[in-house]
Amino acid sequence: MSNTAPEFPKIEPDDVQIPEGKSFEEWIDSHIALYETRTLDWNALKFQADFDPKYRRAQMRYIGTGASGVSSDSNTVTANHFTFSTMVLPAGCEGPLHIHYDAEEVFFILKGKKIRLFFEHHGEKVEKVLSERDVISVPPGIYRGLRNEGIEEALMCVMIGNPKPVTPTYPESHPLSQIKRPKN
Repeated sequence: MSNTAPEFPKIEPDDVQIPEGKSFEEWIDSHIALYETRTLDWNALKFQADFDPKYRRAQMRYIGTGASGVSSDSNTVTANHFTFSTMVLPAGCEGPLHIHYDAEEVFFILKGKKIRLFFEHHGEKVEKVLSERDVISVPPGIYRGLRNEGIEEALMCVMIGNPKPVTPTYPESHPLSQIKRPKN
């Protein structure tokens, strides 16, 4: 695997294509997702919480649908290069160990004092604890999970470096790997 950063095309002002039938202002408006029009989606990963309440968490989507398995959300900005959402993680709850094969995943802690992230790669395990305003970028191909060990609800930004990420999978040894994921 190469460590060389991919080259991205240079976009000049004349290269920008405003969709037919839209004004410049309408096009800019289509790139805005206001907090007041968002809702917490406690159902996106409900199948995990139904298996074990410790997996309870909510997603609020802004750009694209992320990798939670939600196939579409007309109330988001169209993702062109990455997805962006927020996640509410109640105290004592966790996002289970999972892997993204196709995208980097970034967690930025907005609120929360003791968010333990755990990683596995070829049998080696690493844990790190993050707090408010800390960030981590997890490369593709690494198992990752997180748990809120604080006493308050945590809030974090989650960005995935793919506009349509493949739904993540769990290690074969994880109990969630045996559960059929519902179609969203």
